[in-house]
Amino acid sequence: MLFVYPALFHKERKEYWVEFPDLPGCHTYGAGISEAVSSAQEALSGYLMTLLVDGKDIPAASDIEGLKADDGFASLVACDLDQYKNSQAVKKTLSIPKWLNDRALAMGVNFSQVLQEALIAKTVK
Repeated sequence: MLFVYPALFHKERKEYWVEFPDLPGCHTYGAGISEAVSSAQEALSGYLMTLLVDGKDIPAASDIEGLKADDGFASLVACDLDQYKNSQAVKKTLSIPKWLNDRALAMGVNFSQVLQEALIAKTVK
């Protein structure tokens, strides 16, 4: 699942430190711009995964247009939580109507993927 948040990149000499105004305490840094962007993606992913694991709501991202950094710039940072999720599978037994099962099988639907996507959509706010 892809998330995009605005971040403020502050330049100090040749280094950058990054903060996410919508996510209190979510900060990182990098020796250069490439490292700062990479670290920002990692920090964002870790922060959001922690919220999910702790059962907390994920805050909505604010509009980047109102953000300014006097000593740097504002940018959007994206992260894909699918690469950070625990890959350990848990077997679930469930029931669906026969007609729906038959139709999904005929279409080659991946039941596990559909259930995962639906559960993420239902539980991530």
